[in-house]
Amino acid sequence: MNHFELFGLPFQFPLDGSLLATHFRELQRRFHPDNFATASERDRLMSVQKAAHINDAFQTLKNPISRAEYMLSEKGMDIRGEQKTLQDPVFLMQQMELREALEEIADADDPEAALFDFDQQATSLYKSQLADLEQQLLEEHWEAAADAVRKLKFIVKLQVEVERLEESLLD
Repeated sequence: MNHFELFGLPFQFPLDGSLLATHFRELQRRFHPDNFATASERDRLMSVQKAAHINDAFQTLKNPISRAEYMLSEKGMDIRGEQKTLQDPVFLMQQMELREALEEIADADDPEAALFDFDQQATSLYKSQLADLEQQLLEEHWEAAADAVRKLKFIVKLQVEVERLEESLLD
């Protein structure tokens, strides 16, 4: 049973987060190891394994990148943990330019305003790439979807750097 089937959800990228959370709580309630405290050793072990599977599936599906990676792995393209280099020179150049611009924010006349504008740009880039990923998955273009996931990971790293800079500017 794949993660989507476990939660009674269709195998598709867009998902209802509240429905996922509701099904997660129901499954956790039903298979919680405390419910099997007086059961046989085998049944207790099975409940612990099932609860762990439920937790893992929930964590995977609630995050868009890990959900996409999981979907790709279910289609025979496992990119989780890969070290493959992205082959899009335009995107890579854009990422280098964005990182350079981020480094210059601390020296700007108004670093907070510059950081706010940069964060808006990074968020817009993330949303655009996420929409591209959703379209690639919908059309079952697995290789293109894998590249979209790779790009999203770059953007998420950029957003983490934005958060770090924000913390250092506020300190």
